[in-house]
Amino acid sequence: MNNLSFNAQTGGSSRAWAIYLVCICSYMLSMFYRVSVTVISPQLTADMGLSPSQLSDLSAAFFYAFAAAQIPLGLFLDRWGTRITITLLNLVAVAGALTFATAQGAGMATVGRVLLGVGVSGNMVGAMMLIAAWFPPRRFATLTGAVVGISTAGQFLAATPLVYISQAVGWRGAFVIVAVLNALVISVFYWVVRNTPPGVELPRVAQESPLKGLGQLFRRRYYWIIGVGTFFRYGCLMALQGLWAGPYLMNGLGLSQIQAGNILLFVTIGYMIGLPFWGRVSDEVLRTRKWVVLPALFIWAALVLSLGLMQGMPVWVLCALFFGLGLMSAPGQVMYPHIKELLPDHLAARALTGINLYTMLGAAALMQTAGFLVGGDPSSMQGIDGYWPVWLFMAGGLCLAGVLYLFIPDSKAIGEGQTVAEG
Repeated sequence: MNNLSFNAQTGGSSRAWAIYLVCICSYMLSMFYRVSVTVISPQLTADMGLSPSQLSDLSAAFFYAFAAAQIPLGLFLDRWGTRITITLLNLVAVAGALTFATAQGAGMATVGRVLLGVGVSGNMVGAMMLIAAWFPPRRFATLTGAVVGISTAGQFLAATPLVYISQAVGWRGAFVIVAVLNALVISVFYWVVRNTPPGVELPRVAQESPLKGLGQLFRRRYYWIIGVGTFFRYGCLMALQGLWAGPYLMNGLGLSQIQAGNILLFVTIGYMIGLPFWGRVSDEVLRTRKWVVLPALFIWAALVLSLGLMQGMPVWVLCALFFGLGLMSAPGQVMYPHIKELLPDHLAARALTGINLYTMLGAAALMQTAGFLVGGDPSSMQGIDGYWPVWLFMAGGLCLAGVLYLFIPDSKAIGEGQTVAEG
């Protein structure tokens, strides 16, 4: 029996739900870290004398480090199990938060962001592996979507609340507080989590060569296509929410820091609602992965283009648009069960981390690409016309991903109750 097999007695056990809860808490910290730069960017710039390109590089460093950790992460999860791997990585995250909090210049701040990216690189995939081990397959997309959706509360903390906390104790004090919280959460994680239910053993692949199976993954065309899809879907979301929405709203539209933080909350609300909603639609209503993901890519492209038409619009329209951006980005989470169900169980960890590689590369690359396309210092830009190259690039990438998604099979697992692999 392998670590993705389901024991019918575990789905409702207290241990299973305790593991589920602590996974939510750990992933919430990951969500906070990844978008925590945007609303404190004025303080960072003033405190450390950062240029716009340095600010962009600082944000992107987290995602490059996160992405680079994905391939070895899959191997470590297979060999050491989720409990040990995620615990050790989160100790690195604690060190990263403290390094960032005490940094005196761009160099050490970047080191802190790199450590943070590596440290939380396994929180989502680790949660997925534990859900696959402790809950039935028919609930995978719903439960993983709910984990990400509820954990998006971490992005709430990185919006208006972080502004207030940083104004009260400084941005450095805020990150010290989060480092302490991170240490507490990972201590509980280690105490509560078990890799598999009683009587279920890890698969034999965990004892084999760590490189075995990567070739099988790379030979699947749908691995690359889903990779492109998640690259642009999540990359656009993070480039917007994690950095460039702040300058767009504050410098482009002339809103205050608090107003910008409030509007950014609506992306988080939409994303938070959309993740479990679309997971349930995929699992139980439409019973499809492909036809939940594919239309959402084109709708997201249209919403991105709408950002170029917001000059002079009332705040409630901006709130509605940013809510829509969060809601229609959420179906992209269904790409994870899609790739998992197109591959054999023993490749699940490597498939999930392999897709996560493109997810985080997209976030890093699109942040920097947006900085290049905007050009110059956003604080000197009048209006939002200068952002059009960014919106056009994002929309084009999302449409390309949608077209490519037409050429991969849908999952049969949710219809037949089994995992399907390409021959």
